[in-house]
Amino acid sequence: MSDTPQGAADVLTGHRDSIDRLDAILVYTLAERFKHTQAVGHLKAEHDLPPSDPQREARQIERLQKLALDADLDPDFATKFLNFIIAEVIQHHRKHQG
Repeated sequence: MSDTPQGAADVLTGHRDSIDRLDAILVYTLAERFKHTQAVGHLKAEHDLPPSDPQREARQIERLQKLALDADLDPDFATKFLNFIIAEVIQHHRKHQG
């Protein structure tokens, strides 16, 4: 830590700059992911496949939990995050099957 209020402010600014860059990476990464899931949704609709694949979703959650542990991230948080994304993807797939 820093010995002065200005030093602390500089450190805080550095952390916030890093957070801002990481937020941008997350947004662009999610956008790229959704491009692929939209393509999957179109393919599923075209071939009359179900909008969700519970077996794949379970494998993905298990995989993400392992990655979270390796990354020192709370696996419960990672699971909630992936479940949120999966729910959004399924909703988009259902729209395509309209």
